[in-house]
Amino acid sequence: MDEKAIDYEAVFQSLPGMVALLTPELLYADANEDFQRLSGRSRAELLGRYIFDVFPDNPNDPAATGMRDVRASMLRVVDTGERDTMALQRYDVEDPTRPGHWEERYWSPINAPVLGPDGRVAFVLHRVEEVTELIHLRGGAGGDSRARVLEAELYTRARELQELNDRLRQAHAREREVALALQEAMLPARRQVHDHRAAVRYRPAVGALNVCGDWYDLIDLVGGNRVGVSVGDVVGHGLEAAGVMGQLRSALSATSRVADGPAQALDVLGRYAHVVDGAESATVVTTFIDFDARTIAYSSAGHPPPVLVHADGGVEFLDKATDTPLDARPDPIPRPQAVTTYTDGATLALYTDGLIERRREDIDTGLSRLADSLVRHRASDPETLADAVLLELLPPGGATDDTALIIVRL
Repeated sequence: MDEKAIDYEAVFQSLPGMVALLTPELLYADANEDFQRLSGRSRAELLGRYIFDVFPDNPNDPAATGMRDVRASMLRVVDTGERDTMALQRYDVEDPTRPGHWEERYWSPINAPVLGPDGRVAFVLHRVEEVTELIHLRGGAGGDSRARVLEAELYTRARELQELNDRLRQAHAREREVALALQEAMLPARRQVHDHRAAVRYRPAVGALNVCGDWYDLIDLVGGNRVGVSVGDVVGHGLEAAGVMGQLRSALSATSRVADGPAQALDVLGRYAHVVDGAESATVVTTFIDFDARTIAYSSAGHPPPVLVHADGGVEFLDKATDTPLDARPDPIPRPQAVTTYTDGATLALYTDGLIERRREDIDTGLSRLADSLVRHRASDPETLADAVLLELLPPGGATDDTALIIVRL
């Protein structure tokens, strides 16, 4: 849609409820139609005037502090650049047609910053809900005024809770962006594994406030034509999970370079996870690929099995060396390890559970779906194959869990 086609002045004037725009000096810059109608002031009586010249405190009632409270709120917004939701305020408003006659009003205000190009507060958006009728809804003028005020206070508190929830969602969204950036910075973007091609993919969950702790790694191993390929999943969300993920990935990368095999690498990683807060119950699977011997040694700490698609289309799940997640035992024991062989043209896929798990569906269904997709597209290059697998296995709107995927052409 062309933004120039939108008449924002008309939108502002049509906003439901009382809405005014003030400068940082608290001069009226604009006011919508409801504000003019419900306040009894025309636009000409408002624009360019100081808000508390238009709406002064009632000089006949020293206890009336509504206007002063609003001023303090607006100045906080100007100083901090943050929204301020006020408690219910009693205002005594002078009737413009009857000078000296003051009407009791109850308003529930919210003051929000409008930032300019320089990031500073250019205007204060002043939104007011008129709740005077709610105060007088039961019992009329002679009713229980305390009960009516409490009722309106409950209404205001509900609005404050909604505002707080909105701010928390915004804070979580900012944390998600930082965690994603941290995660992407720590995950390798390598596409070439010796003379073999590889593809890596990471897809954050859709609709979630926090990024999870999924990770992958590809490293050169010491001695011979060998590489280590691994994926893992940390329990938890947000910056904490991203930080734990980075520690485990780095530790496994270093350990794999000196370990005799993947089982020993996971043994050491498990001991390290025991002293890392947030690493408990993390899952990981690692494979050592020897391109000269055409073997894959592997070990899994509670992670879904890698899939090996042979050149002839045969499928092998690497599930002969699966053990408990990291730090799941008080006294760790050596982890199992298995070895399989392959021929040139085979494809190895490692992934996290976001790719295969769905609610109210057996995990075997997801594994079968993955194997079928890999077999049908096995002739494609790894990049095309990875895209095809994600397209076929992830829901159209995105998965509710993060997904990591590595595909290596052997």
